[in-house]
Amino acid sequence: MNDYPKPPFPEQSQDLPGSFQKMRPRPDHGEKSWRGAGRLEGKVALITGGDSGIGRAVAIAYAREGADLAIAYLDESEDAQDTAAIVAEAGRECLLLPGDLGDAGHCRDVVARTVEKFGRVDILVNNAAHQMKFDELGDISDEEWRRTFAVNIDAMFYLSKAAVPHMSPGAAIINTASINADKPNPTLLAYATTKGAIQNLTAGLAQMLAEKGIRVNAVAPGPVWTPLIPASFPPEDVANFGEKYPMKRPAQPVELASSYVMLAEPMSSYVSGATIAVTGGMPMI
Repeated sequence: MNDYPKPPFPEQSQDLPGSFQKMRPRPDHGEKSWRGAGRLEGKVALITGGDSGIGRAVAIAYAREGADLAIAYLDESEDAQDTAAIVAEAGRECLLLPGDLGDAGHCRDVVARTVEKFGRVDILVNNAAHQMKFDELGDISDEEWRRTFAVNIDAMFYLSKAAVPHMSPGAAIINTASINADKPNPTLLAYATTKGAIQNLTAGLAQMLAEKGIRVNAVAPGPVWTPLIPASFPPEDVANFGEKYPMKRPAQPVELASSYVMLAEPMSSYVSGATIAVTGGMPMI
């Protein structure tokens, strides 16, 4: 069993969206540990938020499992280029797509450029997210509320709607939910509300797309050591992040990757409408 770091961590902060390269300790995305077995050979995957955090871990795993990738991200070009280099080392192609996924037109353009490059979409991983912590309802501005919904849930609708016409039977959509869908943190009210909506989107869309042979599932992480944490929490909260969970630590991004691979691979052909909870022992009912 890997001896992953536990809190306390150094107090630290970043501006949104943050970079994994500035984090202490640096997150483990599977750069040295993930070994592919051809489980996604020849597939084309579009991953949002694929520059860092869970998305980067999924990108590394997918590439080493044989998939070509399109990675959508906001503006973290250095992180994205680093991820693309690892994909290239695995012998796979990587299309980088910077821009604001809170914009419907950009979501449609991301899918169009992926199809232009690769001809289709086999796997859509809706992973990009925005969050900020607020102690009082009155502290959440209208703009902050709208921004959280635009990135976290609206983009999933726009991307899925644009991608489905380019998906064939056997394709998969995988959405990143959260334990906050089941146990909402009141200081993450906007974020937690969108994660509950993602659960419903996943369940409804799975039923809607079943006749097309397209599976829709979700992964619900607990605390994960990603740039979103020092970029959205006070430094004193970052120092103790994940300590209240049974494993007494946050997950490293690589620990999420296996769930996304399983949900994407053809052998999971009867798994749809499901949520995999990766929560370090914290029950999610």
